[in-house]
Amino acid sequence: MTNNGIKANYGDESPIAAFATTPGNSALTLIRCSGKGSIELVSSIFSSPLASAQGNTVIHGWIVSNKKEKIDDVLVSVFRAPKSYTGEDSLDICCHGGVAAGKAVMEALKTSGFRDALPGEFTFRAFMNGKLDLTKAESVMELVSAKTEISRRHAVLRLSGSLYEEIDSIKKMLVGVLAAAEIYLDYSEDEISADAEEAEGRLPQKNIALEALTRLKKLSAGWRIERVYQEGITLVIAGCPNSGKSSLFNALLKEDRSIVTEIPGTTRDWIEAWVSIEGIPIRLIDTAGLRETADSVEKLGVERSRKLLEESDIVLYLIDGARGLTDEDKNFTVQGGKYIFVWSKCDIASPPESLNINGQIPICVSAKTGDGLVQLYTAITLEAGINDLQQSDSSSAALGTVRQKTLVDIACGSLEEALTLSDNDEPLDLIAPLLKDAVSSLGEITGEISTVDLLEKMFSSFCVGK
Repeated sequence: MTNNGIKANYGDESPIAAFATTPGNSALTLIRCSGKGSIELVSSIFSSPLASAQGNTVIHGWIVSNKKEKIDDVLVSVFRAPKSYTGEDSLDICCHGGVAAGKAVMEALKTSGFRDALPGEFTFRAFMNGKLDLTKAESVMELVSAKTEISRRHAVLRLSGSLYEEIDSIKKMLVGVLAAAEIYLDYSEDEISADAEEAEGRLPQKNIALEALTRLKKLSAGWRIERVYQEGITLVIAGCPNSGKSSLFNALLKEDRSIVTEIPGTTRDWIEAWVSIEGIPIRLIDTAGLRETADSVEKLGVERSRKLLEESDIVLYLIDGARGLTDEDKNFTVQGGKYIFVWSKCDIASPPESLNINGQIPICVSAKTGDGLVQLYTAITLEAGINDLQQSDSSSAALGTVRQKTLVDIACGSLEEALTLSDNDEPLDLIAPLLKDAVSSLGEITGEISTVDLLEKMFSSFCVGK
């Protein structure tokens, strides 16, 4: 891979630079630099003494061109190895906002000898220099991508080491079990006491292996909830024309985005926005009213709405409280999907007593007064698979990526097979390799065991500047 004429790869120590903030209409722009000789290179285009600056200091001066023309008045934060994010000599250049100033400073940096950083290259170097393990490195992008306060808190827990500590603790348990098994393998069966066999079976310290398996299964089971908080769910509002879909969309969004009129068919196409409901990122979609129509434009909108219903995670189906239950409402279904029936406009009319549709009692909601919205939030979180108990346990260690989930499941599989062989009184020389596989999988999660291809694939998905 080449980068401005310089061969670029994740394993070199060449000086790199990248925007840490997106250039645009803002007060400040931040450019991050790191690598061998980076302080000396910046010093060559800086008006103030920099080469002798101590680490963790901020120097004011001008970035200048190779012709000594002033480019921008900046603040340079200096970090000396190993006390920096990457573990290398690093600098953060705080220049004026806007597009032109930042680009001019970046061009001066590249002229002095820096190359453009690859995606995630700063965090890659932090990992390679022992500043972060892989779980913390991955949590950096989780934090950047967090859509709600809960997903931010969970990412911070992993960045603080909660997942690393749990994985490392389980791995140490299994290493102990493996060590005991290998000691047994060093002796003949005649030398193993009958008491030890009776107490432990074929696998020494079997109770510890069982505890490790229980903890791994807990991590695996918790991934479903973490994924909801990270990626969110798609929530589609559907119903017949004029049933109050756009009004409910605006009420959930807490702003007027959808046009609301009494004319059926006003919404011709779908409108979407992101909203947080009980800490869950929700991709909220307001759709065209479901009805047969001769209007070609409205018909296209209805077709698109039906397609969205099939792709949704949850559907809020609105029954027009002012009109009452219709045959279309009774016959509404979503193939394989989850849906919540909502009796809208409850400020105008209440539903009939004991109304039950397909086994559900509709939730009464008024977008105008806000009545029933709290009950609707609760129903949405339950359909998303999250309840109050699960949310209250958010301080415990949890997986943050599909990669971590896959490796935990592999470790679980190896450990379960080892325990099954032990229960069947199979020899230790068949069981020990499975224990090694489980330990290796956990080592991959934290990065103790890794390959160049794995690391490049993982860090290349990061944004530039991280």
